[in-house]
Amino acid sequence: MLEVINDFLSGKVLIVLIVGLGSYFTIRSRFVQLRHFFHMFAVFRDSLKSSGGQLSSFQALMLSLAGRVGAGNIAGVGIAVTLGGPGAVFWMWVTALVGMSSSFFECTLAQVYKRADGDGLYRGGPAYYIQHGLKLKGMAVVFSILLLVTYGFAFIGLQSYTVTHSLQNAFDFDPRHTGIVLAVLLAITFIGGIKRIAAVSDLLVPVKTLAYIGVTLYVIGTQIEHVPAMLETIFKSAFGLDPAFGGLLGSAIVMGVKRGVFANEAGLGSAPNVAAVASVKHPGAQGVVQAFSVFLDTFVICTCTALLILLSGFYTPGFEGDGIVLTQNSLAAVVGDWGRIFVSVALSLFVFTCILYNYYLGENSLQFLSRNRALLMVFRGLVLALVVWGSMQDLSTVFAFADITMTCLAFVNLMALAMLFKVGMRVMRDYDEQRRAGVKQPVFDSSKFADLDLDLKAWPADAPATGKTEAEPQGVPAAQR
Repeated sequence: MLEVINDFLSGKVLIVLIVGLGSYFTIRSRFVQLRHFFHMFAVFRDSLKSSGGQLSSFQALMLSLAGRVGAGNIAGVGIAVTLGGPGAVFWMWVTALVGMSSSFFECTLAQVYKRADGDGLYRGGPAYYIQHGLKLKGMAVVFSILLLVTYGFAFIGLQSYTVTHSLQNAFDFDPRHTGIVLAVLLAITFIGGIKRIAAVSDLLVPVKTLAYIGVTLYVIGTQIEHVPAMLETIFKSAFGLDPAFGGLLGSAIVMGVKRGVFANEAGLGSAPNVAAVASVKHPGAQGVVQAFSVFLDTFVICTCTALLILLSGFYTPGFEGDGIVLTQNSLAAVVGDWGRIFVSVALSLFVFTCILYNYYLGENSLQFLSRNRALLMVFRGLVLALVVWGSMQDLSTVFAFADITMTCLAFVNLMALAMLFKVGMRVMRDYDEQRRAGVKQPVFDSSKFADLDLDLKAWPADAPATGKTEAEPQGVPAAQR
C-alpha cells in the first residue's frame, strides 16, 4: 500500500508539480539560471572569502552539497539507466535545468526571511518564509514536523543501514561495530553545532566529490573515442529514436525526471534550510550559489556516473540488479576489482555527509518548533541511537513511509514558493539592476523592502545600497565621483 501511494505521489503528481513550476519560474525569470551561468563561477569564487566568524556562502554551499551529492548520484543514476535506458540521463538534465531556477528562488527567499539566532548565526528555510512571508504559522509548523520526521529521523536510519552494509560487503566489517563507530564520530561532530558540521563538510565534501569525479573522468578518458557516440545514444534514446531502447521511452522520461528530482533536491524544501545560514551581502547571491550546486550535482557528478556506466561495456539493455552493483561492476570492468571497493568507500563518504546534512535539517526544524536546549539534547541522543539501531535493521518500509512524508514536504514548499514568487522576483530584479549598473557584489538594502517582515538584525536598514563596481575610479574623492 505504501509503495502504491508513493508511486502515485512521488512518481506522478510531484514530478508534474516540480517540473511544471520549475519551467514557470524559468520562463518568468527570463531563464535566470542561464543568464547568471557564468556569473555563478564568480560568485562561487567570492564565496571562498571569510565571513568574520559567521558561516560563509562557501560553507553553506558545501553543506548543501553534502545533502545533494549522496547515494542518488551513484545508486540513483544506476537505477535510472537500468529502468529507463540511456535516455533517462537526458531527462535528468532537463529536470536539473528547470530545477536550478526553483533552487534560486527557494534559497533566495530563505535568505530574505532568515532570522538571527542570538549566537551570531542565522536560521531560516521554508518554515521561516512561510511564517514571515505568508503569515501562515500552522502551515510552517506542518512543514517543520514533516522535515523533522523525514530527514531528522527516517532518512538517517536508512543511511546508517546503507553505509554499514556497504562497508560489510566491501571489507566484511560487522554492521553493529560500524554503527557504533559511526555514532561516535557523529556525536563528536554534533557537539560543535552547525559550525563544526560545516567545517567537517568543508573537508569531506570537496575530497569525496573531487576523488569520485577524478576516477570517473579517468574511465571516461580511456574511452574518450566512444563519448560522442554515447552522447548521441543518450539523445536518441530520450526521444525513442534508438532501436535498442525504443520501448523504454516512457520509462526514460519517468525515471530520468524522478531520479533527477531526488538527486538534486531542487524544489523539495531541504536545501533552503542550509542556504539561510550563510552571511551574504544580497539574498540573490546565495540563490546563484545554490543554483550552481544543482549544476554540480546533476550536470557534473550524475553525468560522470552515467558515462561511467554506459562506457564501461558492462551495461547492456535489460540489465537486472540494483544501482550500486551496476556502478561498482562498471568501474571494476575498467580498472579492476579495486573499483568495487572505491565505490563502497565513496558511497560511505557520501552517506556520512548526508547524515550530517539530514541531522542539521532536523535540528533546524526542531529549533523552529522549540528553542528548549534540553529538547535539542534529547533529539541528538535519539539520532545517535537511531544510527546504531539502523545499522542492524532493514528499514525499507520506513523508507517508503519517508518518501511519502518527503513528497508532502515538497507540496507544502512548492505551494509557498508559488505564493511568494512575486517577492522572489522583486529580490531578483534588485540583484539584476545592481549588476547591470556595474556593481560587482550587489548589496541588499532592506529599506527598499520595508513592506516585508524582515529581521533587521540580519538585514540592517542602514546597509549601503551599492557595492564596489567593476571599474571603480581610483584616487578620486567620493564626493567628486
